[in-house]
Amino acid sequence: QVQLVESGGGSVQPGGSLRLSCAASGSIFSITTMGWYRQVSGKQRELVASLTTGAATNYYHDSVKGRFTISGDIAKNTVYLQMNSLKPEDTAVYYCNADQYYGGGYHAYWGQGTQVTVSS
Repeated sequence: QVQLVESGGGSVQPGGSLRLSCAASGSIFSITTMGWYRQVSGKQRELVASLTTGAATNYYHDSVKGRFTISGDIAKNTVYLQMNSLKPEDTAVYYCNADQYYGGGYHAYWGQGTQVTVSS
């Protein structure tokens, strides 16, 4: 199994910043994509940002462009999400995700989630 451990969530005021970290361990052979999703109660989980080996650019959801920056090193099984200029609508549980290919197909793995709360 692959385990993803997240950290860095918390409570901040609007305009504040947080940095999320994720490290993968376990049966890792060839991770191709790592990223961050978020989910609020009653809503679908949405992709916030991701990085993929060989990709020219990283992906960002329109709502976070210019405010969030994803970074990391897939080869070292780490990914970060720097979140600046946070807004109340960014409040959600954030999940780290990793995909790897083995046994003829892709497999997805998820962290336990970390709460981000933006409020006055």
